[in-house]
Amino acid sequence: MNFLKNVLAVIVGFILLTVIGIVILLAIFSSGKDEGAVALKESSVLKITLDNQIVERESDKLFDGLLDPRGASSQIGLLELKQAIKEAAGNEKIKGILIEIKFANAGIATWKELRDELNDFKKSGKFVIAYGEMYSEAAYYLASVADEIYLPESGMLEFNGIGVNMLYFKNLLSKIGVKTEVFRVGKYKSAIEPLVNDHMSDEDREQVRLYINSLYSVMLEDIAASRNIQVETLKVISDSMLVRNAADAKRFGLVSHVAYYDELLTSLRVKLNMEVDKEINFVSYKKINQLTGDKKKLSTEPHIAVLFANGEIQSGRGDGETIGSETICADLRKLREDKNVKAIVLRINSPGGSALASDVIWREIVLTRKVKPVIASMANVAASGGYYIAMACDTIVASPATITGSIGVFGLLMNSEDLLNNKLGINTDSEKTGLYSDIGSLTRPVTDAERMIIQNEVNSIYSTFVRKAAEGRRTTVEHIEENASGRVWAGKDAINNKLIDVFGGMNKAVALAANAAKLGESYKLVYYPEKKNQIWIEFFNSLSGEEEAKMKTFGAYYEHFKTLQSLPKYQGVQARIPYFIEIK
Repeated sequence: MNFLKNVLAVIVGFILLTVIGIVILLAIFSSGKDEGAVALKESSVLKITLDNQIVERESDKLFDGLLDPRGASSQIGLLELKQAIKEAAGNEKIKGILIEIKFANAGIATWKELRDELNDFKKSGKFVIAYGEMYSEAAYYLASVADEIYLPESGMLEFNGIGVNMLYFKNLLSKIGVKTEVFRVGKYKSAIEPLVNDHMSDEDREQVRLYINSLYSVMLEDIAASRNIQVETLKVISDSMLVRNAADAKRFGLVSHVAYYDELLTSLRVKLNMEVDKEINFVSYKKINQLTGDKKKLSTEPHIAVLFANGEIQSGRGDGETIGSETICADLRKLREDKNVKAIVLRINSPGGSALASDVIWREIVLTRKVKPVIASMANVAASGGYYIAMACDTIVASPATITGSIGVFGLLMNSEDLLNNKLGINTDSEKTGLYSDIGSLTRPVTDAERMIIQNEVNSIYSTFVRKAAEGRRTTVEHIEENASGRVWAGKDAINNKLIDVFGGMNKAVALAANAAKLGESYKLVYYPEKKNQIWIEFFNSLSGEEEAKMKTFGAYYEHFKTLQSLPKYQGVQARIPYFIEIK
């Protein structure tokens, strides 16, 4: 008994010490995050270091970056970057921006929206300088907006166009004894092709060729305007890959200086009228944002609500990486009933997902727009199910580089009979009350009668999709069908097809919402869902680093791994696309 008491005492003592340690750690870390407004020194420079994935909005994780020796966050928020740039433009102590590009991962529309914000910043008369040792195509697209672009003598700059590489799993599934049965509407609905083909179909190749050329033309036009180089000249440079080193980049005018970082700092000191040995006062975007105060205090005032809808669409509550229909519908109802919310901007970044969940969200948006304006702001992708929820809004705002459309649906059944019986030695048997009681079974082939039932249901859902798209876009079913069939469009082409209304980022969508609500020039913004710290979950997640470990393991194939990992979620008819368009 004494032994057990001693063991119990040790365990209790360990738990108490652990709890006390975490509480102390929280107190220390929280105090660091709640410093309030920071005092800026004269002649400060906003330094934006791009060394990680850029997401729509940063999480409110208390422990984010805690275990990283550099104190670096695992993600960089586009919203937070734009807020800092806007604040810096109006702050007299901030003289300019230095963009240090190391490694950053984002969609093309994200790069464009950040680039447009920097262009607006330059209207203040302040400088923008970019420095990188190795510019990827995407990194250079952003850097090209700068007044001065630095590249070391041994540095590299990629400027040779963009491409899409797909992985196909048909042969893998065949080898392990899994057969797929596909039900789809739309010859361009290629989301399912990686599971049933071993190559790109002609229809998919056609649409891919169109939209990647449209995306690249957006990039080239912006670069041409910033660097004062003709688009045709840029195409020749890209197609022939004439830029292969720093000297080439300088000769063709893509960079302004072949110089090292210390030389950049020397030049920057001259620009700031500083002594050569004096340290430049750099300030991060996180510190700048502390100047704006606590946004949550605005929730009791009349405001525009920006509701983020990010990730795949599924039924239920969802999580930080998915759009749960239950959760977002509850948010929409809350905002609809809140008299202080005068308009809503629905910020969509989604490749789609469950057709049922998309339709449930669509209904909630339709109900909401009867009470107050709802403006859709498309980010990198708002296609298939993502487009389904956008088409319910009053106005759709998108970037020319947004991936959208993909009006089509599919269903998928997988027969694992061969895998179970012949590969694993597992036999199955069943009994049922009716002919179709086990329709969709994973352990036998689908019958012709079942195939007809499922295909008819997919056809019906597609007809509903097209009809509601026509209603939302205030056009005819025939017009929608001409641009549907699951076809994916770049925003640059979607505007001609009347699938979207106007080009722009979130700023444009907010301005349209303010105008629709008759708020004039003076209005507040509040972002939803409200951030909530889940302390204990975050603490243990930060210890495991599970998602970060997967990203490091799979590297460039991480998104394809996530596709396979999400197959169990393909329940019911789906409205989604397979593409992850990122320029790296």
